Amino acid sequence: QVQLVGSGGDLVQPGGSLRLSCAASGSIVSINDMGWFRQAPGKQRELVATITKGGDTNYGDSVKGRFTISRDNAKKTVYLQMNSLNPEDTAVYYCNADVMVWERVTFRARNYWGQGTQVTVSS
Repeated sequence: QVQLVGSGGDLVQPGGSLRLSCAASGSIVSINDMGWFRQAPGKQRELVATITKGGDTNYGDSVKGRFTISRDNAKKTVYLQMNSLNPEDTAVYYCNADVMVWERVTFRARNYWGQGTQVTVSS
């Protein structure tokens, strides 16, 4: 069983910063891509940022230049540093990971989601 536990969401004023964390635990052989997605009320879930095991990153257009994704492979943790936050960034933020697990007699690639952490940007 694999779990992703996200944390760090909060209420912050426009222009402020937050750092989200998401730690993976369980029967993990290795973790490939990790990422963050968000979903605002009444909207579809959208990509925020992804990072490969080697550190290559990809960002959604709306967060480029403001958000930075990073990871600590030893801690099985992905981070999202969010700067210059604005009300349009208000959403539930979900972490995601492509994980290799050992199931019975073979390795299997599985995709997991965290439980979500609320970020609210408001004055």
